[in-house]
Amino acid sequence: MTESPFETDGCRPAPRNCAPDSRVVAARLAALSHPARIEIIKHLSASNSCCCREVVDRFDLAQSTVSQHLKILVEAGLVRFEPDRQRSRYAVDHAALADVSASVAALVNSCCSGR
Repeated sequence: MTESPFETDGCRPAPRNCAPDSRVVAARLAALSHPARIEIIKHLSASNSCCCREVVDRFDLAQSTVSQHLKILVEAGLVRFEPDRQRSRYAVDHAALADVSASVAALVNSCCSGR
């Protein structure tokens, strides 16, 4: 059996020879690919930090759904998780979000510069 030139990241295959930075950007874009997660990022950006309950109260989503979305955002490095006694706090990692923006802008510029 021949080895595939792709490995799976859980959603879609990614070429094995992708640069680590490209993998990070792709993972972060994948985390942002759900409308609820975009709204959660917007909500978290409006405050220093929030607990899961505050996010649940803001949106018409079950607590388990919000927790799953927050987990994905934390794993992608877009949101920081801070244990705080009984209620854990979540906050946007603004530097990580700015890095995604810069990476996408650089990609668009490099692809469109000759046009």
